[in-house]
This record gives sequence, structure tokens and C-alpha cells, in this order.
Amino acid sequence: MANYKEKIAEYFLKHQKEMIDTLAEIIAIDSSYAPTGDSEKPFGEGSAAALAWAQDFARKNGFNTTNYDNYAIDIDFDEKEQVLGILSHLDVVPAGEGWSTDPFELAVHNDVLYGRGTIDDKGPSVAVLYAMKCIRELGIPLKEGFRVIMGGNEEQGCKDIEYYQSKRPFPKYVFTPDGSFPVLNCEKGMVHLTFSAPFADDDITCIRGGGVLNAIPASCAVDAKSGNRSYTGINAHGSRPENGDNAVTKFLSRYNGDNKLLLSLKALFPYGECNGKSAGLGFSDKVSGDMTCALTVLKTEDGFLKGGIDIRFPIDRTYEQISGIIVSALENAGFRTDNCEGMQPHYVDENSDFVQSLLKVYEDVSGQKGYCIAEGGVTYVHNTEGGVAFGAEFPDEQNNMHGADEHITLKTFMLNCNMYANAIAEICG
Repeated sequence: MANYKEKIAEYFLKHQKEMIDTLAEIIAIDSSYAPTGDSEKPFGEGSAAALAWAQDFARKNGFNTTNYDNYAIDIDFDEKEQVLGILSHLDVVPAGEGWSTDPFELAVHNDVLYGRGTIDDKGPSVAVLYAMKCIRELGIPLKEGFRVIMGGNEEQGCKDIEYYQSKRPFPKYVFTPDGSFPVLNCEKGMVHLTFSAPFADDDITCIRGGGVLNAIPASCAVDAKSGNRSYTGINAHGSRPENGDNAVTKFLSRYNGDNKLLLSLKALFPYGECNGKSAGLGFSDKVSGDMTCALTVLKTEDGFLKGGIDIRFPIDRTYEQISGIIVSALENAGFRTDNCEGMQPHYVDENSDFVQSLLKVYEDVSGQKGYCIAEGGVTYVHNTEGGVAFGAEFPDEQNNMHGADEHITLKTFMLNCNMYANAIAEICG
């Protein structure tokens, strides 16, 4: 691989402007979940348009591509037997509020690229497409084939990949640029839960806090006879509540009324607590670390107080254990559970040949020591046996994933390109 590393790096430097322009094209498509009931576009116009954009890129560059009913597409590098699959997604979470720039117009300031999807997962997807293009145009010889798979529903439950795998199996090895470097081989389990209870209050008439379960809310508005109030926080990914400032629990922490439901939530989800200890959780283990638990949605609707919770739990626990504890805690507080779903933890042996190959690439390209990490974020390979995340964030980066002013540095974007091209050469060469 060392013989190609320099050529690959030169290629990407030469094509840097072209790659940024390409990223601007896909950022301009709002591919957040917006179903219209059109069976030909199951996740909405934007998701379908993003997949069509990727297919157009593939065709223009001479690759064979197939669309699987606007659930997902794939792009085959050549006709060799495929041992590697690279899985990325082109859908995004809604833009939300608080942006300094237009979330759907790529902005470049001081070598930082801003826009919804720049780090999750449009920027890394463009890096993968150009890695494929780089291998082809440099004529790097490969003994075995690979395939790029891009979906349109990662942010809303991965129905895209369920459908895709019903049509075509994954190759032997799969990685996704939907997590963190060096190699993310351990993903916590997840519980997403919604709850409700009849709500009547002598003062409060309306609560509007949070929008989606997997994002820490940056605002919470409370309408009341005694005066309307607004609480401001900071968005963050639901799996990383410590990176945000939860506006919903900030409201609860300052609530001094006598409503039993609100007082119960105040006790279960104290402002600043991120591990769910007050709700009977708070678990951790040596491999995956501390669990997280965040009250991400709170609103009044049709005479009910409704809420949503995002939980990420260690690999030594099960979905059944964690969901049982939180459901019981809510029931004791006077709430019913409306919906509860999630995933078991995911773990891949760090000593496997595949993981070790990716760690070697990371060390060669970055010059840093490679190691395996665990995270709470559910990546695109969470339900794929043997699959791992390889990027796109680097250690200690804060890219505002799922928040306002989401971004990727130009340095990280270029390193992504180099990582993925070198990984292809290492595994398939």
C-alpha cells in the first residue's frame, strides 16, 4: 500500500476543488425524512433525489449502478467477486434552528465546510465516491472487487438497508464512514421511547420542547397564564448528551409549580445528568463505558403531556433489561409508554483480520497509533455481523453532528478521502 499512498494523496490534492463543488451539490438537497405516501419514493422527494444524484455521479464516471426502489442504491467497481462493501447514507436529520449559515448551501470559512450532512453522512459519502474514482483513474490494481452501497433512511430506522439486503446480500467485509476513527468496533445498545399522560394545569397552557428523539433539544417554549417563557440550550447528537445543553431539562430544573407530572420528570431527568441514574439506570462497563439517557422531547398535545427519551446502554446489558427499567420508572411517575423500540449492542473482535487491516491503514495515513473505540451512536452497520465504522470523525473532534452549524474541516474531509482509497487498496489489492 505504501507505494500508492503518495499517489493517492497527490490525486486528492489535485481534485480538491472538484470534490468541494461535488459536496456542495449534494448538500443542496434536503434529504430529511418527508414521506408523502408515494410508494415509489418511500422516504420522500429529497431522499429519492439524493440517491438519484449519487447514481448520476456513478454513471458519469463509468460505474454500474442499481436503484432498489428508492430505498438504496449500489455502485459496483468492476465485475470481480466483491469482498468489501462500503456503506454510507445520503439522508439527513432535519435542519433545525440556530444556524449561522443556510444549512442546505455549503459554506466554506477558514477551511471549515458548513452544511447539513457535511459530517453525517454526505461529506464522507462524497469521500467514498472519490476514493472509488481515484482507484479507477490511478489504475491501482485490485485482486478482488468492492461495492459502494448508499441508502436513504439511516436517520429513521434503516429500513433502506433491510430492504436492500432482501434483494442483495452484503459482501464478506463491510465498513461505514458513519462513526469515528480509528475503528469503531463496539456500539452501545439503544432504546427510543415515547410516553404520555393526560395533562391539565392551572397555569401552563402549552409546552414545545425538542423535535426528534435522537437530538438534544436546543429550545423549549412554555406558554403560561403567568407569562410565556423560553429556554435555550445547545443541540447535540442524542448519543452524546454531554456535548449539548438540554433545553427541556433546563425548563424542568427551573419549574417551581405543583404539577405532579412535571415534578416527576424533574426528578427522573435532572438537568445536567447524562447517565439516567435518577431513573434507575446509570450502568457502565469496561468496554463500552458509561451509558447515556436523555429526555429529548417534551410537548403538550391534544390534552396530553408527551415526551421522548434516547438511551444508549453498555454491551453487558440487554434491550429488555434497560427498556424494562425505564418503562417501570415512567409508569410509577404516572405515564404510559406509547412506543418503545431499540437495538441490542454490537461488537466485533478487535483482533479480526478486517479490523487489523483498517487499523493498519489508519496508522499509515494518519501517522497516529490505531486503536478500537466504543461509542453510543448507532452506526449504519449496527445490525451487520462483522461490520465496523471507519471514520468519519477523528478523536476529539466536535462537528455539531445533528446540530446547528454541522461541519467538517477541510483537513478531515481530505483525510477521509485518503483513508477510504487506501483502505480499498489494502483490503482488495
